[in-house]
Amino acid sequence: MRACVDIGGTKVAVSLSASSDAPLIGRRSEPTAKTGNNDAVAVQILRMIDEVCAEQGITAADIDRVGVSSTGPFELRDGMVELATPNICGGIAGPARGLPNDWMTAIVEAPLAQRFARVRVENDAVAALEAERQWGALQGLDHCAYVTWSTGVGVGLCVDGRALRGKNGNAGHAGHSFVADDASGALCGCGNLGDVEALVAGNSIARRFGQPAPDLFAAASGGEPHAVEIVDALCRVMGRMLYNLVVTLDLQRISLGGSVFLHHGDFLLPRLQAQIDGRLKPLTRGVTLVPAGLGDRIGDYAALALLD
Repeated sequence: MRACVDIGGTKVAVSLSASSDAPLIGRRSEPTAKTGNNDAVAVQILRMIDEVCAEQGITAADIDRVGVSSTGPFELRDGMVELATPNICGGIAGPARGLPNDWMTAIVEAPLAQRFARVRVENDAVAALEAERQWGALQGLDHCAYVTWSTGVGVGLCVDGRALRGKNGNAGHAGHSFVADDASGALCGCGNLGDVEALVAGNSIARRFGQPAPDLFAAASGGEPHAVEIVDALCRVMGRMLYNLVVTLDLQRISLGGSVFLHHGDFLLPRLQAQIDGRLKPLTRGVTLVPAGLGDRIGDYAALALLD
């Protein structure tokens, strides 16, 4: 049996599967642990695996491998992944971000490896990229990307048929890139002011505009002029990041997921596509943005894709 773990800045989800071809069963989801010691997320995952196994009548000892698809960035300590994740670790940007801990990293892989024979931890966008290439909207493509617009902004990249990982598994953190001079004062959990994530991520919208992201996008979808103006500005930021990925890596297609995008995709997709179409046509001609083929289950299948 395999345990599939999806760690996000907002939630942790755990599912089980008998093989890479078997359906996911017994899914549990709860808010990501952010208080106590910096092993709190690992303790949470171990407990949730036990609970899912008990619910499904499976002996926890039968779990022989665990795939963890996690928001990053990562740091490696003694070869084991620790999360240096701005939306989980409050020590990175400090008290101004309001997280209830002072963690610089959250240990994850080492406690799991003490219990399970095989543990693989990958950046969630890289894992989602692999899931989209196996079962979703990126099948058959060798030059593509997966981008999540959610609590944060994450990117998984594939060039020449190979997913890019980088020295610590952190390739693709374009959400922490800058696309314009910015005087907004928007603080990202990474400590940057005015990077893409600080400007457009779901958890930044309420802080910047005094309105929860779902309310803002609903108002814009309904045609409220001020909301449309704000959302168009958000799409310019996000769209420029997507354009930069396309022209830097010569991509064919980008699959888009995450709660912000998936809940408002029909409204956002043409606005994002407009930031690519017609610009430097030799590099952008025919490049398409598409909704994630796996929809809101992509995090679960991302973890499963790690366990082939």
